Amino acid sequence: MAKSNKFGFAPLETEPPQRRERSVGPMGAAVREAAESLTDATEAKVEKRRQNAVDAEAFRTAQDEGRVLMSLELSQIATDDLPRDRMDLEAVAASDEMEELKASIRERGQKEPIEVYPGPDGSFQLKKGWRRFTALSQLLAETGDARFGTIIARIERGDDGRLARYIDMVEENVVREDLTFAEMAQVVITAAQDDAVGEPDPDALVARLYGSLHKMKKSYIRSFVFLLSQLGDVLPFPKAVSRNLGVDVSRAFKTQGAAQALREKLATCQTPEEQNKALVAFVDAAKTTPQTPKKKLEPREKFEFHVGSLKVTARRGECRIVSKDDFAAIPKSQLERAIKAFEEELRGGPSVRPL
Repeated sequence: MAKSNKFGFAPLETEPPQRRERSVGPMGAAVREAAESLTDATEAKVEKRRQNAVDAEAFRTAQDEGRVLMSLELSQIATDDLPRDRMDLEAVAASDEMEELKASIRERGQKEPIEVYPGPDGSFQLKKGWRRFTALSQLLAETGDARFGTIIARIERGDDGRLARYIDMVEENVVREDLTFAEMAQVVITAAQDDAVGEPDPDALVARLYGSLHKMKKSYIRSFVFLLSQLGDVLPFPKAVSRNLGVDVSRAFKTQGAAQALREKLATCQTPEEQNKALVAFVDAAKTTPQTPKKKLEPREKFEFHVGSLKVTARRGECRIVSKDDFAAIPKSQLERAIKAFEEELRGGPSVRPL
């Protein structure tokens, strides 16, 4: 027993507290499970909302960049804002190739989307895919089947600019080599006359519209641009003019002048054969017409010019090149090649040495 104090009583003796074990009842377990489930569901919903926001942003970006395909009613699309890159659209619409395309769409559906852009009146304007649009329009008119009344399209959302739309329009057919030189030249002429393009010079537009083509092909297009500029209103069958004939006629015009007789002859042609025969005759006549001799330039006693860091002095029988380079340190074979190339360029081609 504990010792008492001066007041005669001792502190109470207590047993150490015992920990009470409490078990979760059925109701508590149910509440706990509901709380855990609610926490998991909330986290899942938060993650889902986050992913939805990411997906929505990606979709809007793709839509703005024109990478989203949509199904549009044919009636929502107009074709009158951007000139087509084909001549004689009615003939193309009634061609065997159009019937083949319609048969393919009838059997397998539309496989390649068209491209459209928002027009000023709220409708969509066709940019690429005139043949597919025409084929579906014809199928809808012929069959009345509603499945031909819609078309898969890629929508341009940004303002690409008028010139960019011309380029997009011709790009597909140029890659497939589906356009004639006359048609490519006509696109250039039309674009040059379009104030919204902002480039009135057809020669400059050739490089911008057909920048991916080889320089020789662009030269052919320029020849046809000149040809159509001279004869476009009287040339009845421009697509029938071959590449070489078009280039020859363009060259003949530059040496012959306007040639009113040719214009009058073309105005009476009823077939492509008659047209091309008249053009060939014009070229042949230009070849036999004596050319005015060029005025001979009076030779100068001496003149100097610079090519890069080289100073060149030219006079009769002498061409002097002054440079900081040590020509004596350059291998003889390299100098010989350089001098040979120089001589060939002066002679207008590879030099021919006697055997």
